[in-house]
Order: sequence, then C-alpha cells, then structure tokens
Amino acid sequence: MQVDELKSRIAAFPLWYYRFEFDGGVSTPVPDSSVVNRQRQRRAYFFEPLLELCGGTLAGRRVLDLGCSAGWWSLQAYEASADFVLGLDAQQMHVEQANLVFEASGAEPNRYRFETANVFEHALAERFDVVLCLGLLDRVARPVELFELIARTGAELIVLDTEISRARESVFELDSLYDGAKAVDHRIVLIPSRAAVAELAEQFGYETAPLAQTMTDYTGLSDYRRQRRLAFICSRGVSLDGARRETRAPLPWWVTALGAGRAAARRGR
Repeated sequence: MQVDELKSRIAAFPLWYYRFEFDGGVSTPVPDSSVVNRQRQRRAYFFEPLLELCGGTLAGRRVLDLGCSAGWWSLQAYEASADFVLGLDAQQMHVEQANLVFEASGAEPNRYRFETANVFEHALAERFDVVLCLGLLDRVARPVELFELIARTGAELIVLDTEISRARESVFELDSLYDGAKAVDHRIVLIPSRAAVAELAEQFGYETAPLAQTMTDYTGLSDYRRQRRLAFICSRGVSLDGARRETRAPLPWWVTALGAGRAAARRGR
C-alpha cells in the first residue's frame, strides 16, 4: 500500500483510540498522547506475562480477541506468532480499522479475521487456545453468560483486564456507563470485585491469578493507580506458578500514594 493511500484511509475515520505506526513514518492520530504510554504499560503488565506462560511465543495457538476495537491486541497476538487471530467487535468502524491495520502491516490474510458481532449473539463455534477479554467484562450485564461463552471455546488461557469493585467480598457492583455506546446490550453493567472474578472463573474450571502492576509511568493510567482496574490470567491446564501475582494493598490507594509522596519529599531534603 502506498503511503498517500494509507494516510487517506486513516484520515477517513473520525477517531482512533490506539496509536499504530507503519512504514514510511505513517501513524494513526490519537486524541491524547498519553494513550501511547497506556498501550506500552498495559502490554508489559498483562500481555508479556501471557507470553511468558506460553514459552515466549503464541506459535501453535489460536487467539480470540473479544471487543477487539481497532485490533491493537490482535496485532500483538499476531506478531507473537499466533497461528490464527479472530477479532470480534460490535462496532463496524472498529472492524474496518482493524482490517486496515492488518493490511497495512502486511499480515497474512489466512492468519486473521475480523467480524462485527455482539458477543452474545455470535455462535463462536471455533476452538481457541487463548482468549483476550480486555475492557469487556465491565461492560456487560451478563458476566456469567460471557464467561460461559468463553469457556465453550476450549481456551486454556484467558486474559482479563477489567474495572473492579473495591469490595473485599465476592460481589458484582451495579453501575451505569456514562457512554451507553460502550456497553453491550444494556447501559447498566455489573462491575466485579477481585474475589468475584476468581469465583466466576472457578465455576468454569479455571484457576485465576490477579497480576501485580508493573507500571513504570502512570501517565494515562489513573484507573490502575487508583486500584480501580486490574488484570487477571485464568488458566485451565497451564501452571500459573510463575505468574506475578498481585497482593491487595492493606491501605486505600490514596493513603499509600500519600505515604510514598511524603517519603520522596523527605529524601529530597
């Protein structure tokens, strides 16, 4: 694809949520530069641990990316040598963006596919080894059904990244999304606690490891810094012994942050 054609096709979309960089110095525009740091930090936080559990590569594995948006995580899986990647998203624009991204990246057409679909209405008849469920669990009113659909794919590994309730008990917190277009089926959604995610996964035979944050720069990541977002790896057959597990902070995030700030100030004296 020629550079001018690629620039024109990128500019035809009203909005890009992810920064993609292509040959010829072409990149997708994002509304806030902090998005770039968010992508980088999240990749190190939960995608690299996935690769570590898989021996450093996704070769030999089929990957399902639920709520794939413009295909950023699908591309990470593809570039990690996944045999095949299927991305599903409810918005046609995102699917068109993902197809453009893969085409511009020179991806092999027989190793990926993107479809516009509501996950609850998709047959999901194919088998997958890894499921990426990133930013979707906290946008549904039917978390049990969502997990059941994922489990039916036969996946041995699931990566979840979700907003969480701060409750210590196993609960789902009722919430209403400010942007109804980001919800699946209903504007009212159920936000899980840490314990609820583990209990939900256990119902379908999965062990769960909440991942310890590895962020080196929290620019664009206030939801993680405030302990309102957490990633998990769920396994059915793959040992999680080497996973970097999160341990719950004994104090609220703002107390911990205040203490760290005071310590830094003392060191600066």
